[in-house]
Amino acid sequence: MTARLKRDYSALSDSELARLLAARDVGAVRLVTSRNNQRLFRAAWSILKDRSDAEDAVQAAYLRCFASIDGFRGQASLSTWLTRIAINEALGRLRTRRRRQARFDPDAVVDLTEYREKLMGGPVHSSAPDAELALTQVRSLLERAIGELPEAFRLVFILRDVEGMSVDEAAAALDVPPATVKTRHLRARRRLQEALAPELQSALTGTFPFAGADCEAMTASVIARIGI
Repeated sequence: MTARLKRDYSALSDSELARLLAARDVGAVRLVTSRNNQRLFRAAWSILKDRSDAEDAVQAAYLRCFASIDGFRGQASLSTWLTRIAINEALGRLRTRRRRQARFDPDAVVDLTEYREKLMGGPVHSSAPDAELALTQVRSLLERAIGELPEAFRLVFILRDVEGMSVDEAAAALDVPPATVKTRHLRARRRLQEALAPELQSALTGTFPFAGADCEAMTASVIARIGI
């Protein structure tokens, strides 16, 4: 027990973490989820455009990951592997949503822009009310503009510019060639440049916040659902 308490999970390799995840080690689960909650949430939201649906998709992705962790071969990083699982989960839910809508209204055309108002706005902590309001408005503008990108462009943009993934990492997560990632990313940036003033670009890292209490709640929920 003493050795377990003293274990430095942050120093473990992806392969070692995968082995501990297979054993349902709660420390490994906490570390992996806290490291990846925000990235997976952002990726899922870029597809589903609904906060609640994105959170459900991320939890389902974690459960799928832990159930098949023996299949992790280390060909990509654990984070990239998780991102790909979350993307596939979100895409599956989007297809289900579209089929359900088509059954309700066979003549309807599914338009994802109907979800553009369901953008997440995490808590902003600032001692100056004016600064807080300004930051909230900037985030809202950025999130709205990103939300209006075509789905394929939006997902690549989130992974590359918001999450900071490399071209190769994004390609592995999306299971597409690196050249496709580069093309979609370039087109996404061009579209955004038409909608956003250049001075707002530096605020990208503050969009789609999913940290603090949100992150902790996701980790706690995942741990509860896998029963450890």
